[in-house]
Amino acid sequence: MKNSLLTSGIMAALMSSLCCITPVLALVAGASGIASTFSWLDPARPFFVGITAVVLGFAWYQKLRPKTNDEVECACDEESKTSFWQTKKFMGTVTLFAALMLTFPLYAHIFYPKSEKNIMIVQEDNIQSATFDIKGMTCQGCAAHVNHEINKLGGILKVTTSYEQAKSVVEFDKSKTSTDEIEQAINSTGYSVTNKKTN
Repeated sequence: MKNSLLTSGIMAALMSSLCCITPVLALVAGASGIASTFSWLDPARPFFVGITAVVLGFAWYQKLRPKTNDEVECACDEESKTSFWQTKKFMGTVTLFAALMLTFPLYAHIFYPKSEKNIMIVQEDNIQSATFDIKGMTCQGCAAHVNHEINKLGGILKVTTSYEQAKSVVEFDKSKTSTDEIEQAINSTGYSVTNKKTN
């Protein structure tokens, strides 16, 4: 029973952060279009976090609670045969893994490479700024994914993406790229531009 509780806890922890794990896996696999596949799970995140806490808490309670006299008498033979999968070390490992999965949205952005921009000399007349409203971002990792795709384009001077505000502000050289190309780059992540305007 304890192993099924631990499996349930791990699954709930994974489900709670799947919307943020998928963009990182998409980046590694080179399939950025699947990044937003599980963004629909984000509203259920508190539910999965709660399930993880309850399930793992109950598993730890079962492991640490004092044994009754009947259990002590029956456990003599079992204690010498306890496998690693039933030890506190294994439960600790599972709990640590679950904690890392639950907090994944807080550090997902570190998996995205920093874009080193070459210093560009741009005529002031060519500098343009545009704001893109984006649907589907749920964490800092999503914003980092959008920044990464936009920075692949030539002529990008600065990108600031916020998942909380669901938008990206891009400063670019309009002689080298366009708002349509930037929109395509954003849409290629699987998130979608719902509105764009030049500033």
